Amino acid sequence: MSKAIKHLYEFGPFRVDPDQRLLLRDDHPVPLQPKAFDTLLVLLQHPGEVVLKDDLMKSLWPDSFVEESNLSQNIFVLRKALGDKGGDQRYIVTLPGRGYRFDAEVREVTVGGQEPASEVRPSSEPTSEGRAPAQARDVAVSPMSISKRWRWVSALTVILLVIGIIVAVRVRSHAALNEADMVLVPDFVNTTGDAVFDGTLKQALTVEIGQSPYVNVLSDRKIGQTLKLMGRPAGQPVTIDAAREICQRTGTKALVAGTISSLGRHYVIGLEATTCQAGDSLAREKGEANSKEEVLKTLSAACSRLRTKLGESLRSVQRFSVPIEVTTSSLEALKSYSLGVEVRREKGDEPSIPFLKAAIELDPNFPMAYAELAARYANLQQPSLALEYATKAYQLRDRVSQREKLRITTVYFHAAGEREKSTQAYEEWIGYYPHDYFPHASLCVNYAAAGQYEKALGECQTTLRLAPDAVVAYLNLGIIYLNLGRLQDAKATFDAALAKGLDSLTLRYGIYSLAFLQGDTAEMEKQIAWAAGKPGAESVLLSAQSDTEAYYGRLGKARTLSRQAAESASRLDSKEAVAEAEMNTAQREADLGNNVLARQGVAAALGLSTGRDVKLAAALTLARIGDAARARALLAEAEKSNATETVLRSYWRPTINAAAEISKNNASAALKYLEDASSEEMGQKQRLYPAYLRGQAYLLEHNSGAAVGEFQKLLSHRGIVLNSLPGALANMQLARGYAIAGDNAKAKDAYQNFFALWKDADANLPLLMQARADYAKLQ
Repeated sequence: MSKAIKHLYEFGPFRVDPDQRLLLRDDHPVPLQPKAFDTLLVLLQHPGEVVLKDDLMKSLWPDSFVEESNLSQNIFVLRKALGDKGGDQRYIVTLPGRGYRFDAEVREVTVGGQEPASEVRPSSEPTSEGRAPAQARDVAVSPMSISKRWRWVSALTVILLVIGIIVAVRVRSHAALNEADMVLVPDFVNTTGDAVFDGTLKQALTVEIGQSPYVNVLSDRKIGQTLKLMGRPAGQPVTIDAAREICQRTGTKALVAGTISSLGRHYVIGLEATTCQAGDSLAREKGEANSKEEVLKTLSAACSRLRTKLGESLRSVQRFSVPIEVTTSSLEALKSYSLGVEVRREKGDEPSIPFLKAAIELDPNFPMAYAELAARYANLQQPSLALEYATKAYQLRDRVSQREKLRITTVYFHAAGEREKSTQAYEEWIGYYPHDYFPHASLCVNYAAAGQYEKALGECQTTLRLAPDAVVAYLNLGIIYLNLGRLQDAKATFDAALAKGLDSLTLRYGIYSLAFLQGDTAEMEKQIAWAAGKPGAESVLLSAQSDTEAYYGRLGKARTLSRQAAESASRLDSKEAVAEAEMNTAQREADLGNNVLARQGVAAALGLSTGRDVKLAAALTLARIGDAARARALLAEAEKSNATETVLRSYWRPTINAAAEISKNNASAALKYLEDASSEEMGQKQRLYPAYLRGQAYLLEHNSGAAVGEFQKLLSHRGIVLNSLPGALANMQLARGYAIAGDNAKAKDAYQNFFALWKDADANLPLLMQARADYAKLQ
């Protein structure tokens, strides 16, 4: 009897077997996620033709709506699997606004039957610019095109296929989970009497299951929120009964429960996956550890076996399976880490730090503990410590699972200021785990930091779709709406978060910023009152209010609030946080021309900390007051260890150098430096400061039209500038620009706008007195 016919695709060193769903390179398997394989198959079926994006998405997701970013991630994963690097498009060419074209020569190879045969299906050659040639055509792909399209299947093959489908459906309906199903891990039932297992094994099992790209574990954040809705404390142990109710409330598919008992000196670990609704058993596994030291190893092995029983392929389990004992072999360290994660969720960043530090004392090679510490210190405005711990985690990243490795990599690049690399890592994360919301939330922040607000908005909206109960989804989206000037949308987003019982410092800062833009003094005071006495939050909101007072010319109040913010930050036992508060005040004094106070502030800040961010802020302040030599020396020191940092290259270096040149009335050199800052000036943290300096340089050149254009940028983007002092001073500078042009009417209007802002300003401020004198000359 002849063998059943199989049809394969070949291109370059690759072979694709649609039946086995295998991609081979030189006969070696290349791991590929299911949707990425489906994408490749569609493209191979239409070599040299443009497959439209919409049709491709309908083929891949025929029964559901997904964001276009999911398709982009599949293409990204495919290119990586095929060996493309950077912007290479050797195999898959992107046709912007249209779709994709497979550009390599494809051979359809038939094996089995009487004679092997092949058909060459050459792709159309691209033009020298890489555009699709005239003969290439757009093709519509039906949702059925992913299924096998072979026309020469024998009757016997059809019968066998039908039988196989029937068997597969029966097995699938009995046991396996579908891709991206949500599962809940309750607390282990621990009958050993040893408290070291409490919480620890749940954390370990969560990490083990969480490695799978096919299953999502319900987060502790969501569990805590649901427990509150059930009228129970958020931090209480999750029993099986409580877990079933949480499942029903959250739409979770299954429970994966664990037990540990002692058998003499041995330990028996049991795992069982059951359906949430009916409690039917999906799969069971058991393992025996010869000692306490082998419990984590036994748990890892049992979990891997359970994953295969739940429907995940052996290949996937082997690829995404780093035993938890490789991450840390210390049960005590893992328990301390678990407590740190729990405390952070319930009480905030600072209270969690002692537990995380204890974890690395117990196991100095525990990468995730270092990564968590880095994230906590970043939130507490201690960037030097954040970078120190992130670097240690990054050095140990090969000891963790794929998901944890991606987390560590992104924490490190974020702490190091490597925005392009962190963006690439977040995109890779989405490729592996498209249902995770965190990388989308982080991409939103990255795009906003670069001033790409429309792209940021898309990522924020995706975050909210994937995590409708995560506070970060609301606060990021609300702040992006602020940046875009969509104040009503921002308010609706913040209100929705509060209505869900969600809260955080960043959310409150967003609400404060919205109130500032709307002139709602009562709401601003409400947010300051909320932060009173809260470690970390109080100093941030006091500093924000000090900026607001300065914005309106009330320098006495601003200085008092700045001192209070510094005192509050000092209670965090962080000299760096205090130094950054001092630098905020010093830079403000420099913008007002108060050089003596600015210099004193720089000295105080550098006396407390010589961290990267403090040095750079000090350099900019010194450049503003004319100390170019010292400013450039500090810049050089920062560059020694951070030369590749995105914001340093594209903001700090050009802005510091430009400020130094402006202080010497060298406008042309300043403008030259500021060319390198144009791509970054719209970013959230930059608040259009380079545009403000550029406007000053144009005033020095008496180029009134260009100067007016720069200052108008600040006035037209209040949602980005917020309560930054240059946002108010831009009115005065705009008036000067109009005056140079001889347009006295517009100059007087701009001065009057400035005087209206500073109607309650401190008396006898030199800058205000000068503005009044200049205005009088226009009468």
